[in-house]
Formats: sequence, C-alpha cells, structure tokens
Amino acid sequence: MSFSTLSPALQKAISKEGFSKPTPIQEKVIPAIMIGDDIMAQAQTGSGKSAGFILPILENLSQNEKEGKAKIRVLVLAPTRELTLQVAEDFEKFSLFLAKKLKVVAVIGGESIGDQLYDIQQGCDIVVATTGRLLDIFSKKQMNLSRLEFFVLDEADKMLDLGFEKELEEILKEIPALRQNLLFSATYPPKMLEIAKKITDNPTSIMIEEEWAAVATISQRAIAVNRENRGPLLRHLWKANKWDLVLVFMANKRAADNIAVKFRKYGLPAESFHGDLDQEERNRTLQEFKDKKIRILFSTDLAARGLHIDAISCVINYDLPRSPSDYIHRIGRTGRAGKSGVAISFIGLEDEVHFKLIEKRSDVHLKREQIEGFARVGELPKKEKGKAPVKGKRKSKKDKLREAASKKS
Repeated sequence: MSFSTLSPALQKAISKEGFSKPTPIQEKVIPAIMIGDDIMAQAQTGSGKSAGFILPILENLSQNEKEGKAKIRVLVLAPTRELTLQVAEDFEKFSLFLAKKLKVVAVIGGESIGDQLYDIQQGCDIVVATTGRLLDIFSKKQMNLSRLEFFVLDEADKMLDLGFEKELEEILKEIPALRQNLLFSATYPPKMLEIAKKITDNPTSIMIEEEWAAVATISQRAIAVNRENRGPLLRHLWKANKWDLVLVFMANKRAADNIAVKFRKYGLPAESFHGDLDQEERNRTLQEFKDKKIRILFSTDLAARGLHIDAISCVINYDLPRSPSDYIHRIGRTGRAGKSGVAISFIGLEDEVHFKLIEKRSDVHLKREQIEGFARVGELPKKEKGKAPVKGKRKSKKDKLREAASKKS
C-alpha cells in the first residue's frame, strides 16, 4: 500500500511531517485496521508503530463524524508520561488538516487532574493516558466511555507487565465490550500473551519478520572497559566523535544525577533524566535535549520508551539493561526515521556473562573492542561451583511439618 489510500487531508499532514512512504509495519497494519480487525502487531522500536494506528484511526473518525458535543471514541494507554504526551502530540499533528478539528486530551500524573477532567468534560474525541492517572479519573465518576470505538495499547509488553495487570483489569471493566482492540509492541514475552487474551479473542497477528531490520541503520558496538574507566572513556568518545546528541543509559536515578554533575564540572552540556523529576522538569529537560541545549542526557530506562527524537547520534549503555528486550528498546532511540546511528555498550569484567545472554536472545554477536588508553585489564570472574549441602545440617520437610503441627496443638 501507499499513503494514497488515505484522505487528502491526512496525506497533507503526512507530507508536512516529512514522510513519503509507509514503513513495513504501517504497510501491514493500516489496511487491517481500516477493515475493522483487532490487531496484535510486533515491530522493532522506531519502526513507525504509533503512526501505524494513529493514521487509520483518524481516517475512520473523519469518515464517520458524529454530531453534537464530542464523545470519547478513542482510548490509548501508554506506559510512561513521555510516551503519552508524544502519542497525543502525534494525533494532533496528523489531524491538523481534517475538516473537523478533533480534541485530544493527554491524561498523566504530575499535572492537574482538575484541568484534565475539565478538558474531558468539555468534550473530547481522543484520550491518551497512563493507567494510574486514568484510574484516578475513573474514581471521580465523571468520565463517560460508552461511545468508545478504539482501545489501543502502545508498548503493550510494558503495559501488560506485572505492574499493569491489575490496573488493566479495572480499565477493562469501564469500557464497552464491543470495540476494536489494537496492541502494538516491539516484543511479546510469552507470559504477556496470556494476559492479552483478556483484551482480544481473535486478533490479526502482524509481525515484521526480521526483528532487527528496523535497526539496520544502527552500528552496534561493545567496548571492553573496566568499570572505573567508563566515565573517562565516555568523555574521550564524546570529544573524538563530535556527536550531536548522546543518550546514556544508567542503572538508577542516583547514578544518573551523579555522573551528570561530574560531566558539567568538565564543562560538558550534560543533564540527568528520571522519574524523580516532576513533570515540568521532565518536559523542560526533554525539550532542551531536542533543542541541543543539553547534548548528553544521562537517563534511567524511563527514556527507553516514548523518546522520539530523530537526531540522537549515539546511545550508550553505560550500565547494561536487565533484559534483552530492554536492550532492543534502548538502542532503538537512535537510527530513527531512516537515519544512521551508533549504539555502544560498555562491558566490564563482571558484565560479560550477562551481555552474552543479551547477545544470544537478541541474535547478535559483537566483537569486544579495546580503546587505547582505556583497555580492560584483569581476569573474568571464575564460575564458582555450588557447595554440596551438608547432610543433617538443615531441617527436613517432615521435621518442619512436625514442628508446625506441635505448635498448633
């Protein structure tokens, strides 16, 4: 397919945003959504999944306009505030030239719930929300979802993770049973597939076969370096490569704050980004990163999803991610919109075993580079064999049961 199947108003907005032809995932999902199928789509981060559901939804809404005050016809759930704001902004961008202006409301924590409720009650067509704040609004009993037509989960693997399962069940109670369900994600862990069945019975499964095709423009590198030399190495790489924007992933908030302070002492335009910042600070930091006032952003995995900045030259895994799927999401922040990018992982002696697992699950093998002046030294930790249990040292199961029984008596 091409975008020519969409209305001229949408084509005009698509052209304004600089897109000329659909990505592989868009080619497959747009026609399927247009004919009313439930969708479970999997494609690499950065492949255009958001536009893949936004465009056909807008086409449907514009072709089936409703009279009177706007009612909520679309509900999109996203795992982070940043992704929620990004998706809401994309709805507004792509609907810019539609005959009837659509009202989009972003519902997130960290901002006035009263203002969000007011915007909804004034009439809106599309709500994009994080689950926690959406449930807060449900508790006010002032939100009507009876006219809902589209229910979308963006980054569904994260949405359907353990932390969201209960919240999701509460949300499903509040929305009509008859609706079109659209699930989009870069990964679908087996455990999540069972939970997804609560949302849709018979979805059309759409998968871009080569999971790594969308990151073909990313040069992946693994640099062997001792942990204490990671900071000096990063400063060296920054100066040597003259990158525009660098996103550096850290293990936790404190580490992100500490290293950002150190880099600023060296005169480098660095800042930290994490969940402890209030929403105004988060918005301002991201905007300054987009505007290149901040050139090095040290972040937790908060930035691994929903950070759509096409100009990121390089992603650094200063600390390795916990899972292979997080690795995929992280490196997908660069090499976006057809541009080339670099993803570098720092591999300490204690990181080798974990990174080999990431390589195996991600179907990639990277040569360990050594940078002159920062070469990794020392021996890899030896695998210790577990000691055999000493017989009679621990209580047997039978002994524990006897003790429990004697206490009850």
